Amino acid sequence: MKDFKGKLAVVTGGGSGMGREIVRQLVAEGAHVALCDMSAEAMAETVTLANAGNRSRVTTHLCDVSNEADMMRFRDEVLAQHQQDHVDLLFNNAGIGGGGSFVAGDRAEWERTFSVCWQGVYLGCRAFVPLLVKAEEGHVVNVSSVNGFWGSIGPETPHTAYVAAKFAVKGFTEALIADLRVNAPHVRASVVMPGHIGTRIVENSAKILGQKDVASMDASDIAAARDALAASGAAVAGLSDAEVRQLLDARIKAFENTAPTSAEQAATIILDGVRADKWRILVGEDAHAIDTMVRETPEEAYDADFAKRLAGQGHFRALFEAL
Repeated sequence: MKDFKGKLAVVTGGGSGMGREIVRQLVAEGAHVALCDMSAEAMAETVTLANAGNRSRVTTHLCDVSNEADMMRFRDEVLAQHQQDHVDLLFNNAGIGGGGSFVAGDRAEWERTFSVCWQGVYLGCRAFVPLLVKAEEGHVVNVSSVNGFWGSIGPETPHTAYVAAKFAVKGFTEALIADLRVNAPHVRASVVMPGHIGTRIVENSAKILGQKDVASMDASDIAAARDALAASGAAVAGLSDAEVRQLLDARIKAFENTAPTSAEQAATIILDGVRADKWRILVGEDAHAIDTMVRETPEEAYDADFAKRLAGQGHFRALFEAL
């Protein structure tokens, strides 16, 4: 699919980050877009930034991608509001972080994270792939992560729910390639594996998981945060509660502000990958570096020295510190 003009695209998680930038760039090329998110306010901002004017029809839909009834309602709204019987592009982009530890973490948070990141992709495909099949040509793009082939964000930081989901997204999409080749050869599938991208996933995830923001934390919350920071290697022993709060806030902001690849750049790489009919789209130099290192030394991928070598190349250093 070389040209997006006049195409109808569905984008989940379109209220911020890469989803927002995908919407903006699709609209700039004359595509019609239906986006969903958990925040009406965030989607309204996306629509304003996209500046559709008379070029494109853009619709917004409140939807929890992990809920099947929500996704089927989203599908029906898209068809009705765009007056179509098919869609041309599907970007299963929505995701959150959380549920780091399977052993010691909260089960509800683990399952919520896994459900959004995996079930959101699965239900997105259940709802919209049949509509891609109805198009003359279609393309489904599922967003995994470097954590879909490297299950770590550092040797001392548990990261199990997100990793499990992103491995599932990668495996499902790769298997979908043959499925589509046999049963719908005019539909393509791509898996996207971003590295550290400048988005607000840390603070957005906390909201979806019902966690307090830094300003709302009480003394017990700060104590728990202090323990978590210490466990990750941060020097917090001599810090006051106010200083711990400042450190948490700085880390959240650093995740977005120190990322080597912006959400805008990531969206461009993804859309260029679709045009080039790539089934495997790595986003960011760090993603390419990790991919190479894991392939070359798979038995060392979870050793402390592996992360040090990665940081020594200038990759993921700020991310390790932020998380």
